[in-house]
Amino acid sequence: MDNLPLVSVIMPVRNEAAYISRSLGAVVAQDYPADCLEILVIDGLSTDGTREFVTAAQAEYPNLRLIDNPRHIVPPGLNIGIAQARGEVIVRVDGHCEIAPDYVRRCVEHLLNDDIEAVGGPIETVGETDEAQAIALAMSSWFGVGGSAFRTVMDRPLLVETVAFPAYRRQTLHQLGPFDEEMVRNQDDEYNYRLLKSGGRILLSPDIRSRYYSRSSLRSLWRQYYQYGFWKVRVMQKHPRQMRWRQFIPPAFVAALAGSSLFGIFFRPFRALLAIILVLYTTANLAASLSQGRAYGRQYVLRLLVIHPILHLSYGLGFLAGLRHFAGRQAAGRAEL
Repeated sequence: MDNLPLVSVIMPVRNEAAYISRSLGAVVAQDYPADCLEILVIDGLSTDGTREFVTAAQAEYPNLRLIDNPRHIVPPGLNIGIAQARGEVIVRVDGHCEIAPDYVRRCVEHLLNDDIEAVGGPIETVGETDEAQAIALAMSSWFGVGGSAFRTVMDRPLLVETVAFPAYRRQTLHQLGPFDEEMVRNQDDEYNYRLLKSGGRILLSPDIRSRYYSRSSLRSLWRQYYQYGFWKVRVMQKHPRQMRWRQFIPPAFVAALAGSSLFGIFFRPFRALLAIILVLYTTANLAASLSQGRAYGRQYVLRLLVIHPILHLSYGLGFLAGLRHFAGRQAAGRAEL
């Protein structure tokens, strides 16, 4: 490849001391020429040693910069990084992941050679303990997360609605404007919908690989997916057509459980309905957990039987809480422009 474009890798992070050595280490180890690569770590004022690690690394890597994000959360960090980036191509990398050594190079190849505006690849979700690995398996399964292509499709290129850790052309980002800083979660969904709405195309390519470290505890997993459901409501308010039927299943499941339980106190038919819902869900959960156990190890089956409901109930409750919290909120804003 001649006349390689300058690439800016932006990493919005906060309190990632447990993973920053691996995530940043994977970025500085790219096979893309160092003189065509700049790395911007946008730190949300970490207090756990993340900043100190990055500061120390700057002595070895002159193309690495540490930039403050006073707002702490990801969307402002992305906007700060994009504003200060000099690259023609901008790649987002999170502090909880490791990208493959050829990640940047392959992203650039696709952006230069394919008729697309953004590109990313499937992620391999892994865990460092048995519980974390069971969480990773659930997050990579159709029963666990539905048809999220970048988590479940590994073997073929696809045009998709969103990808993890995407690469964009700078001109695309300028045309779309900044990330919506209201979106604590789901900012990629909202942003990539804007891209699709403008006529852009997003490629999921199997030769672009990364590894994502799952949450290590059931409590942190619950919080993560509760927030996903909660903020999905705000995305829905701004872009109703962005929603897919599978995203309504968890809140409908939670509502059905709650409704049949409540009315079952007074009306016998609702007790039967509750029993049917529980039997069907338990059967599906058992089948999915046993299937994952056969493929990856029987020691994960019991954990998966617990983790699948956590994914679905937390997302569903978060979505219902979001409906109440954002009720009456106007959808107008930059995302509608």
